[in-house]
Amino acid sequence: MDQLLTVQQAAARLNTSVRFVRRLVAERRIEFVKVGRHVRISESALTAFVVAGTVAPLTAHDITGRAA
Repeated sequence: MDQLLTVQQAAARLNTSVRFVRRLVAERRIEFVKVGRHVRISESALTAFVVAGTVAPLTAHDITGRAA
């Protein structure tokens, strides 16, 4: 089982503010677990969020429409 991170720990791993992570949770843009009144985010959910937002770089073919 993945380690469950606090909102503060998740923010530190993303190098963002706690407010940003809380907004992701409120907007249901990241998977989270409720433990009583506390919110926890699994390491795999954090990784999935980063992977989903990753944008591949453009290649020369993408720019010119022909092989480099």
